[in-house]
Amino acid sequence: MVFKQGGCVYIMTNIYHNVLYVGVTSELIARVWDHKNKTYPKSFTAKYNCDKLVYYLFYPRIEEAIAVEKTLKGSSRKAKQNLVSSLNPNWIDLYDGLIKE
Repeated sequence: MVFKQGGCVYIMTNIYHNVLYVGVTSELIARVWDHKNKTYPKSFTAKYNCDKLVYYLFYPRIEEAIAVEKTLKGSSRKAKQNLVSSLNPNWIDLYDGLIKE
């Protein structure tokens, strides 16, 4: 999924859901693949095994996505958990659904 002008805000977690990573990208499938495959072995997501996509939302302009990412990064853990739970109550990995689209 590549967006010409827009982008996605996304949240990754680990198997225990005790680490949350908020990111933004214009190439969601490729970026999540990087996280899952530890393309950058010294990154936060590689270090904490954040390889499960539990939330994403598309914005028509990348600037909007970046602003939302900054807001989410500054929000509490509970707020992030509530956001994920509101759209993905079972915290399933959404990646497989993306690659099938």
